[in-house]
Amino acid sequence: MKAIVTEQPGGVENLHLKNIENPVIQAEEVLVQVKAISINPVDVKSRAGRGMYGRIKDQSPLILGWDISGVVTETKSDAFKMGDEVFGMVNFPGHGKAYAEFLAAPASQLAVKPGNISHEEAASATLAALTAWQALVKKAKVEAGQKVLIHAAAGGVGHFAVQLAKHLGVHVTGTSSAGNKDFVLALGADEHIDYHGYDWQKSPLEFDFVFDTVGGDNIDNSLEVTKPGGTLISIPTGLNESVTEKAKAKGVNGFFFLVQSDGDDMQQIAALLEKGILKAHVSKTFPFADMAAAHLQVESGRTVGKVVVTL
Repeated sequence: MKAIVTEQPGGVENLHLKNIENPVIQAEEVLVQVKAISINPVDVKSRAGRGMYGRIKDQSPLILGWDISGVVTETKSDAFKMGDEVFGMVNFPGHGKAYAEFLAAPASQLAVKPGNISHEEAASATLAALTAWQALVKKAKVEAGQKVLIHAAAGGVGHFAVQLAKHLGVHVTGTSSAGNKDFVLALGADEHIDYHGYDWQKSPLEFDFVFDTVGGDNIDNSLEVTKPGGTLISIPTGLNESVTEKAKAKGVNGFFFLVQSDGDDMQQIAALLEKGILKAHVSKTFPFADMAAAHLQVESGRTVGKVVVTL
């Protein structure tokens, strides 16, 4: 089969298309013929030697990627039969091996793809949608009537988080550039903040939950508008010690969160996709041979919604 192998960390020139042996499935696994792959910031960071690279650098061949949608071609699990269309985030955090024509995946990490969405949309609604679900529902436990701030609301995680938050009955404020204001409001956000030049220290707003998908200095900005007793979750970078102390001093629950592969959660997301409550926005698609271009698009930091590679 064809796979994209990373032999050393660095730029996109280190993504090499090669022919390798098909994977052999183990007990409770299925072999998936991959139809679409979602590309995430963690893919780009891992290719460059950050992100998940430290966890998987000794694997050979090292194959990046975690988000897939495809068709089951072989099974050693009662959960799926041959021909089933499935999607999921595989082995995260760990060695996903998604950049390939075939993938051996634990059946417990997949769900049946809804028939009303494409493989491209399904692949998009994996790591990003799971992150939104696990952060809002399982970690922060947001409740109807609360006020929620979602940073980078036009991005991969953000655009799912806005839709999910509205489904949960909360008042949503989303941040993005001015150019993406209409997109964020169309997702269901009640209010929009243009992050360019916004003075968070003088902001009159307070939120029960702040979802930081940006990291860095944005963690401090987020603390400025989190209510005492509220929750701040950051996904791109851990809360450093000084910020944790600031959060504690203000009575804010501040912590870093890393998404985990979970088939039960994928089934919840599948149900929301099937009902049209969640919709994946795929802004750009690339063929498998153009994986480098897909990485450069994500690396630009200017993607609205998701980037997908098709096979």
